[in-house]
Amino acid sequence: MKKFLSLLLTTSILVGMTACANEENNSASEAASESLASGSENATSGSENASGSSENAASSTTTASAPVEDIPEVAYQLGGELTPTMIANSVLNKGNQARLAKVINKLKAGEDVTVAYLGGSITQGSSAGNELCYARLTTNWLSEQFPDAKITYVNAGIGATGSYIGIHRADRDVLASDPDLVFIDFSVNDTFDRMTTNKATYEGLIRKLWNHDTAPAVICLAMTQEDGTSVQDDHSEIAIRYDIPMISYRNAILDVIDKGYIIWDDISDDNIHPNVEGHAVLTQMITSYLQDAIDNIDSIDTTEPALAETDANGMKYQNAEIVVPDDARCTATGIFGVHNTTFGNFGTPWVAKVPGGSEITGGLEFTVTAKNIGVLYGEVTKNGGMLDVYVDDELKLTINCNFPNGWGNYVEFAEVASFDAPAEHTVKIVPQSSDAAAMFYVSALTIS
Repeated sequence: MKKFLSLLLTTSILVGMTACANEENNSASEAASESLASGSENATSGSENASGSSENAASSTTTASAPVEDIPEVAYQLGGELTPTMIANSVLNKGNQARLAKVINKLKAGEDVTVAYLGGSITQGSSAGNELCYARLTTNWLSEQFPDAKITYVNAGIGATGSYIGIHRADRDVLASDPDLVFIDFSVNDTFDRMTTNKATYEGLIRKLWNHDTAPAVICLAMTQEDGTSVQDDHSEIAIRYDIPMISYRNAILDVIDKGYIIWDDISDDNIHPNVEGHAVLTQMITSYLQDAIDNIDSIDTTEPALAETDANGMKYQNAEIVVPDDARCTATGIFGVHNTTFGNFGTPWVAKVPGGSEITGGLEFTVTAKNIGVLYGEVTKNGGMLDVYVDDELKLTINCNFPNGWGNYVEFAEVASFDAPAEHTVKIVPQSSDAAAMFYVSALTIS
């Protein structure tokens, strides 16, 4: 691993920092001098809820075998091997490894294996780039361990997106590739002020991935902001209940910072995103966990585990999907057009450029069968307007798309309506007229 780190850091110096994966090419400049989305996470403050989860980990029968306090302390040096304490701290939940064992056996047999990474801008590669982000480095490591296997790499990271957007785009961005192994990273994107929704969508995402035809193994990741803000505790409750492995960068990295071995600036260039060195350390944590499974492959019980039972809230979003511009369920576009561009790295949006004082000639219309309905829309730093959302001709929600003085444009979600049972509904999204010119972006209708 020392050789791996040395080569990695040397490469980073030579090639420099590459751009964030799938950089936005937002054509919104025709309306106003909007800023491009920077990929920063939309994580709110809440450090009082972001304490370490060692007590949660201890409640699982499948966590690390030795208590951290029983491990002799070894000083950590950035760029070196992980210490035994860091390894122990990083394994928040060892989890059931039956599906992971099947992936390892496929790799050992030289078969085709697809590894997908679903998350926000950390997964996307912000502050590290396409080739030095943890997702690419982890996949490269697997290729080195199993040179006869053909590994397909799927990076489905999109900056400033959390579990709600993640579960609704999972079919398109992850499951369409029929993955064998999926990593999930939303712990600094999901926010405390929307925790009921975030927990329901995170749990639904695990269920959605688990139930896919390829029966993929799932590994959860827990990241952190500099001040410890993270929804790790809330996510780990779900991961432990489903006996899903969870790797905690948060627990391991904050511990060595607290002990004075490194400082935050060593592993991040801002208050959230790991830099090249941070991604390298995260990769070490993941590959340490994978190596342990490889070393103990013969002792892993490969009996397919049963999916944990849940309540209506846990099942609310498990069949979530998106309706995008090429979907026939969009029956009219009105003032909106489809622009050949991307917004927020999400994909081609519907766009409306509305001059000040103009009469609105109609908006987007959909006919869908759903129990829950939402909208993915663009938050813009300048010239954002107001959107009215109607369901069955009843005004359900007015959305303010303006994000003044923000860090950049990005895709946000809004829950619009929920019903007791699935049924056919008509949805209309109509810009409000105003004296000032405004730009509107609608990336998708969400349904479940």
